[in-house]
Amino acid sequence: MPPKSETQPASSTAKTQFSDPSDDYSIDPIFHILRVLPFSFLRPPKLRLKIPTVTLPSAMTVFSLILLTYFMVVSGIVYDVIVEPPGIGSTQDRFTGAVKPVVFLPGRVNGQYIIEGLSSGFMFVLGGIGIVLLDLATDKNREKSVKVSFASAGIVFVVIAYVMSMLFIRIKIPGYLR
Repeated sequence: MPPKSETQPASSTAKTQFSDPSDDYSIDPIFHILRVLPFSFLRPPKLRLKIPTVTLPSAMTVFSLILLTYFMVVSGIVYDVIVEPPGIGSTQDRFTGAVKPVVFLPGRVNGQYIIEGLSSGFMFVLGGIGIVLLDLATDKNREKSVKVSFASAGIVFVVIAYVMSMLFIRIKIPGYLR
C-alpha cells in the first residue's frame, strides 16, 4: 500500500481503492446521526471491575490428580463404563453345589470384573508410590532416619505390588510362564 501523499488535504473526501477502512466517509446522513447522536448524551459507566486472580494449585494437588487419573486408567474404568460388567462373579462348586464368589474372570484376558480391575489398578499405584518413595530416599537434605524409612517403605511397596500383580496374572491365566 503506497503511503498517503502529504500534499493531499486532510478534508479530502476522494476515496481510492487503497484507502484505510477506518475512514468512515459515507454519504448517508442517518449513519452520521446514529454514529454521533447516542454518544453525545450517553456516557459509559465507570466500572471498578477487578480481574480475578487465578492461583496455581500446589504440587501435591497436581500429583494427586495425576495419580488418581492413572489409577482410573489402569483400573479399566472406561471398560467398566462401556461394558458394564458385574462387580464380582460367581461359580458353583462341582462337589457341594454351593455358589462361591469369584473376583477374577478366569481364562479371559480381555474381560474383567469391576473388583478385579480396581485391585489390579491399586497394585500398580502402590508400586508407583513405592518408586516415588525410593526417589525421596535419595534426597541429600533429609535426615538419615527419614531416608531409611522412605527407602524401606518404598522397597516394601514395590515388592508387594510385584508379588500381588504376578499372583493376579497367575489366577487370571492359569499356567502363565510355566
